[in-house]
Amino acid sequence: MLRVGINGYGTIGKRVADAVSAQPDMELCGVAKVSPDYVAIGAVEAGYPLYVVDETRIEEFREIGVDVAGTVDELVEESDVVVDATPSGIGAENRSLYERHDTPAIFQGGEDATVAEVSFNARVNYDEAEDADYVRVVSCNTTGLSRLVAPLEEAYGIEKVRATLVRRGGDPNQTGRGPINDAVPDPVSIPSHHGPDVQTLFPKLDIDTIGLKVPTTMMHVHAINVTLENPPASEDDVRDLLAAQERTIMVPEYARIDGAGTLKDMAADAGRPRGDIWENCIWEESVTLQGSDLYCMQAIHQESDVVPENVDALRAISGHLSGPESRSLTNETLGIGFGGLRDRPVKRLDTQTADD
Repeated sequence: MLRVGINGYGTIGKRVADAVSAQPDMELCGVAKVSPDYVAIGAVEAGYPLYVVDETRIEEFREIGVDVAGTVDELVEESDVVVDATPSGIGAENRSLYERHDTPAIFQGGEDATVAEVSFNARVNYDEAEDADYVRVVSCNTTGLSRLVAPLEEAYGIEKVRATLVRRGGDPNQTGRGPINDAVPDPVSIPSHHGPDVQTLFPKLDIDTIGLKVPTTMMHVHAINVTLENPPASEDDVRDLLAAQERTIMVPEYARIDGAGTLKDMAADAGRPRGDIWENCIWEESVTLQGSDLYCMQAIHQESDVVPENVDALRAISGHLSGPESRSLTNETLGIGFGGLRDRPVKRLDTQTADD
């Protein structure tokens, strides 16, 4: 049983904590927080031992009726692996804490790639994390792009990727984020940081990315053009390839899902926790092939698509399951896949004989 600690219990941390608790081969040691708030109360109500980052604030937690299990140092000491889900930049500062306790750690995509030995995506390079002590799960956008690039590269080869990322202004609870009534190039320069981040997984990939922020909290939307080396005979070949992947969903025209808001509504109707969508959602009718150029659009739920990747990274860094075995177990325990969106039979890729 792998004992896991979560340092940082916010948007990503609380989702990873729930996902870890659902795994039959993992035990959640506890979660660490800085501030006593409604999220801390929620952690205790979920039955998660709560640890404090700053021991001088223990009394503040007790004043709101929250029992404290100890300090973050104690959590790190008790854990076999720690998932660092703290805000961007804090994870790098925390590495010395994990080194002091000789505890392996997993960082998030908001950190610079140099924080860890390996940038990780379960579909792309699971094996590379097996000998690492520090692993960085790439960002939500990079995760989404990598899930799309990997099968296309394997099946057809890629000459060039061009992606425009229409990014949400902030998560629903980030009331201080913007824009409020604008569309802001972010950054104005090209490429955005997403292309170089994808290259931490695909070093030889020729990719350019452009980003802008818009006033929504729903999901990111990617408009993608891929120039293929050996294009298939038809668009249906591409649709079948993408539909067969473990963590991509093809959104059929008949479903009348016309945007990110409708996708979120579907997830809520399906009983997904917090309305989460762990999969890439690719609009089937957007898949267009013009000569060697493939076009498509996909939606990426920024709050949750990295959650299964964190679970798989935990198994990779501990070395007790292979990539296909881990992905299969993670998919099963989280309930990944919207089966009702199939408009024709699709043969799933064999997760026991996939890329690993």
